[in-house]
Amino acid sequence: MSGTLPSGPVRAVIIDLDGTMVDTAGDFHAAINAMLEALGAAPDMPIDEVVSYVGKGSENLVRRVLDARLPPAQANSRFAEALDAYQRAYIAINGQHVNVYDGVREGLAALRDMGLALACVTNKPHDFTQPLLAQLGLDTYFDLVYPGDAFPYRKPDPYPMLRVAEAFGVNPAEVVAIGDSENDARAARAAGMRVLAVPYGYNHGQPIQHAGADAIVDTLFAAAQLIQPYAEPHNATSAASN
Repeated sequence: MSGTLPSGPVRAVIIDLDGTMVDTAGDFHAAINAMLEALGAAPDMPIDEVVSYVGKGSENLVRRVLDARLPPAQANSRFAEALDAYQRAYIAINGQHVNVYDGVREGLAALRDMGLALACVTNKPHDFTQPLLAQLGLDTYFDLVYPGDAFPYRKPDPYPMLRVAEAFGVNPAEVVAIGDSENDARAARAAGMRVLAVPYGYNHGQPIQHAGADAIVDTLFAAAQLIQPYAEPHNATSAASN
């Protein structure tokens, strides 16, 4: 671990999905190569290259793949077709090539035991997010789940983070966000929240050390341990329903 969590009460935690709780690189890889095949291109993009494009949402991922594999004119003119092919391929294989990272279930259980309100905020679309969380048995830990198409704005915009604080009835300063990318850190910072980062995810190929987190933690369980001294129990169910 490097860095420290600034002091102050913590009543809620926001956690990212891809690259933070679940290693979904295999799903991204399979869907991207299925998309390339549908476009008549060679379906042979290496997984490391695909992962280097992950971290800023599906549209950005598809655009970067097209820029790498197609002439510029085709990359622009075939974007809508490619995005549709990618989404259809992803829905077909969602959850088939994934793993929950070490320490995630333990970390979520620890945060729940502290009485904190938990939200999952991801740029992943609803049709991919909800089935994956349910399949992996992670959905029951969360009081709120906001996928990437829940609002007009998504990370790195602070809008979904602020909506979580509003739903839980807490001050943004009482929320800690945990993620694996600069998008997560920028959204949390702009919302006035503290930020923890994990080092094993998909920060679009860039070192997480430069993302601007308060601290980098090895696992989600380590994040829970760092939060524990500041945890103040919160009745998330009643707050979210107000």
